[in-house]
Amino acid sequence: MRDDSSSRCEAVGLHRFYPIVPDAAWVARIVPLGVKTVQLRVKDAGPERVRAEIGASMALCERHGVTLIVNDYWREAIALGARFIHLGQEDLAGAGLAAIRHAGLKLGISTHTHEELTIALAARPDYIALGPIYETRLKAMKYAPQGLDRIREWKSMIACPLVAIGGLTVERAPAVFAAGADSIAVVTDFLTHPEPERRIAEWLAL
Repeated sequence: MRDDSSSRCEAVGLHRFYPIVPDAAWVARIVPLGVKTVQLRVKDAGPERVRAEIGASMALCERHGVTLIVNDYWREAIALGARFIHLGQEDLAGAGLAAIRHAGLKLGISTHTHEELTIALAARPDYIALGPIYETRLKAMKYAPQGLDRIREWKSMIACPLVAIGGLTVERAPAVFAAGADSIAVVTDFLTHPEPERRIAEWLAL
């Protein structure tokens, strides 16, 4: 029998393990392993490469029955026919929410503070992301680690799925799920692992 978290995730096309990758080459590497949700987060790339990465990732995910979530590039996502977009707070401020909704894209939004949560909920997202849960090596963060209590608090304030992100590992995952996260977004834990495929298998086994 599915638990409530699984049902909430399935309703919007999320999986409990939510890897984030930098390019289509990584998408090609991990989707055959059984991953069901993947975010494409392309950084420091020109428009032509961005469109190429999104297009290639869409084709791969379509072939494997995987939900692709495009980070940031909502105009390109609409133009290429993507189905899901993720926006940070800075991106959200300048995004065309009406155009995103008109195109039928689902929407996930990052949050770090109560103010940001209020802003995000006003956009009627399909999921809310909270982070960093723990200290992360991915990038310099101006926010302190949120911890498990903040997961519980956020969970009590939203109706859509809650995605936890930041410093998450296979070993920390059970406590994060127990605190109320519906899905766990993972970057560094598998990208920097000496055997990424084996690490992903461990995540999927959860």
